[in-house]
Amino acid sequence: MRMCSIASGSSGNCIYIGSDCTNILIDAGISGKRTIDGLLGLDVKPEELDGIFVTHEHSDHIAGLGVLSRKYGIPIYATEGTLNGIRASSSLGKIDESLLLPIKTDQKITVKDLIIDPMKVSHDANEPCAYRVKCENKKVAVITDLGVYDEYTVGSLQGMDLILAEANHDIRMLEVGPYPYYLKKRILGDRGHLSNENSGKLISRLLHDNIKGIILGHLSKENNIPELAFETVRLEITASDTPYNGNDFPLYVAKRDCPLPAIEI
Repeated sequence: MRMCSIASGSSGNCIYIGSDCTNILIDAGISGKRTIDGLLGLDVKPEELDGIFVTHEHSDHIAGLGVLSRKYGIPIYATEGTLNGIRASSSLGKIDESLLLPIKTDQKITVKDLIIDPMKVSHDANEPCAYRVKCENKKVAVITDLGVYDEYTVGSLQGMDLILAEANHDIRMLEVGPYPYYLKKRILGDRGHLSNENSGKLISRLLHDNIKGIILGHLSKENNIPELAFETVRLEITASDTPYNGNDFPLYVAKRDCPLPAIEI
């Protein structure tokens, strides 16, 4: 099993997860060309995709859906609320209704040898979710676009081998930055995005002796810096009341403009 962040950030998100016989994407929020180039870099042809699982209908998560679905007939899985948002998006063009497949949070879907398990998140979208993916005894998760986490979140993410978790913004950069007040309030709210500090606090509660790594994703271009996200999360983990230090496991920062190397589990 392997996972690769083809792109992750406020300007577009696309995460590949695959096994020896199954290939899926979590979101397709970059251009079709960039998505295809990212897949080919993994030696995966776009026609070999078994599905695209969409977290929510904001443009940085669905921008490439129309092109990919029309060209390759790829099934699109999402909650009913997200599917309604996709249908209402004028920028995607027409998508064959037979390719839009509804899912429910905390109800597993099997695609060949992958078990995909959607979970609820708190974000200002129709019916957003995050995804856990299992192949045999290996488990990964992609969780971004949430303003707050709770015991359900922590419980749902226990025992993962690899997690891509949101570290969207540095609070001080956001507060003094150029965004209008209403947008700052939205991002900082319970249906907004996780700060670097809160990302570190969440990750601290998910660590275990056999975790293979954490990827920080969905960084804001205007309100974060990769090095700052990395160091803040690392320090939060070290300062937490867990037995783990921020240097005890691999910590990566996903890039918005190019893929990370694939991580094998």
